[in-house]
Amino acid sequence: MSHPNHRLITRALAALTAGVLALTACGSSDDPGSEKKSNLIAIIIPSPDNPFFKAEGDAAKKKAESLGYQTSVASHDDDPNKQSELIDAAISRKAAAIILDNAGADASIGPIQKATNADIPVFLIDREINKTGVAKAQIVSNNAQGAQLAAQEFAKAMKEKGNYVELTGKESDTNAGVRSKGFNDVLSQYPDMKRVAQQTANWEQKEAFDKLETILQRNSNIQGVIAGNDTMALGAVAALKAAQKTNVVVVGFDGSPDAIAQIKAGTMHATALQPAVLGAQRAVEQADKFIKTGSTGQPEKQSINCELITKQNADQYGLFARL
Repeated sequence: MSHPNHRLITRALAALTAGVLALTACGSSDDPGSEKKSNLIAIIIPSPDNPFFKAEGDAAKKKAESLGYQTSVASHDDDPNKQSELIDAAISRKAAAIILDNAGADASIGPIQKATNADIPVFLIDREINKTGVAKAQIVSNNAQGAQLAAQEFAKAMKEKGNYVELTGKESDTNAGVRSKGFNDVLSQYPDMKRVAQQTANWEQKEAFDKLETILQRNSNIQGVIAGNDTMALGAVAALKAAQKTNVVVVGFDGSPDAIAQIKAGTMHATALQPAVLGAQRAVEQADKFIKTGSTGQPEKQSINCELITKQNADQYGLFARL
């Protein structure tokens, strides 16, 4: 009577042992398959409230998905701690690559190195970091060239004379300094042009409005405002309108749809277009090539020339790209 039971127990134990072995094999850290990368490209950008950053995030996502990747798009809001958490999340998800518009030229080096150490290649767009050999690519607009284009047009519109205000971007962003230097390299050549104020508005429209409003209370006699990005330029346009100053030349930088609309309306004079869409697409294409071949085939530092937009050619441009 006892033999059938023994056989049943033996079979049950054998089945249980096989199941445990199978589970152990699946979960083993020694199993090379458990370390296999996902098909994810993680895209991390500053706030999408700024149409420039939204355009590059959307372009990167579209390009990556067209190449067969899954994507995630997240914003660090220019907070280095949040950026670090998002990079950690991409590492934990074993992302195939990270496309990053970073939250600080110095603060971003450590987290990017951490991703690189985890064998996840990082491709920077729009903003550089203060170190090479950490990211696989740093693809930025030629900010110096774009700033000089904008400044030359600004001087021409002001007839090479008069008082002007400069609004600069976030000090932690290398682009802010490069653009400001580009403006001043050109404008310092005109002895009859005088910069009566220079203040940071941290890329923000409301802050630009407030800063210019205060400046105008002390320096009402200004003929121009040059801004490190279009968002600040739009804040300046609003402050000038509120102060009933309609003949002030305003020039920005980025080529945003809102700025182009103001240029068409005559309330802004010009902007230097940053090809955000092209930069994001190139980063994804190079990430794809690196994933497949181990090389981008390109130098780490790459720049794309900016284009000047005025009323004469504004109809030729759309969402941070030529139509």
